[in-house]
Amino acid sequence: MELESLGAYLKSRRDRVTPADVGLRTYGTARRVPGLRREELAQLAGVSAGYYTRLEQGQAGTASRQVLDALAHVLRLDAAEAAHLRNLARRPATSRLVRPRPERPHPRVLALLASLGETTPAVVLGRRGDVLLWNRTGHALVAEHIDFDAPHDPARRPSIPRMFFLDPLTRDLHRNWEELARSHVAYLRLTAGRYPHDAGLAELIGELAMNSGDFAELWARGDVAECTVGTMRLRHPTVGAVDVDYQVWLQPEGPDHRLEVYTPNDPASADALRLLSAQVADGREAGAAHSLVRP
Repeated sequence: MELESLGAYLKSRRDRVTPADVGLRTYGTARRVPGLRREELAQLAGVSAGYYTRLEQGQAGTASRQVLDALAHVLRLDAAEAAHLRNLARRPATSRLVRPRPERPHPRVLALLASLGETTPAVVLGRRGDVLLWNRTGHALVAEHIDFDAPHDPARRPSIPRMFFLDPLTRDLHRNWEELARSHVAYLRLTAGRYPHDAGLAELIGELAMNSGDFAELWARGDVAECTVGTMRLRHPTVGAVDVDYQVWLQPEGPDHRLEVYTPNDPASADALRLLSAQVADGREAGAAHSLVRP
């Protein structure tokens, strides 16, 4: 699948800004576009209509930081959206996809995960949303139906975006699935702007667009977001309703790898997480005892 171009992103953001949003009067005339016209955006950004048209058509070469900042201001882009705009502007008109080596979490991320123990659920995610590692409570919270050891094999690593849109059990787990689905797609688009040559990322986006109408609809919106904090409202098959806040910790040595930590946001959810942690501990003790008596 071809990843997003600068022109496509500019058009999607232009479509969502109305003349009234930027103080333009339309005098009741009929309009053929839902948002700003090209010449209107160009005028407000201080560039010629011809130059902006070529920019949107991918024929203007590299845009300056000043032009991009002006466009971002008129289009009312937030920090993540403006960063995505600059990433797309740096992308060559023609680029060849390459397949990166399997991701490995940085030792500091591993040390931080180990320091959390099993009382705090946590998951380490790669740039494409693959699970690189999780503690047992994190595994039990978000994907207890998947083999715990799967992240150790790059070919079997669970993909959170793939699970979210193609796995019915994962969808049933999340009571606020629609909200979280928007966040997953928005972050995946941001990542695609950062890594336009990643063949695995392009294949993932293409697979989801082909096999999930929900993903295709959300991807077409063009939303971008960093998604470092939020709330997951779960319908857990073992401990029942549990609401957790997630927060993401990034490491300077591996900014693509996200340590996602889950904490309860109400007393009942805290009780549910303690129960889940205790069940995980009981399961490990039972497994250890079984291995001791095995002939």
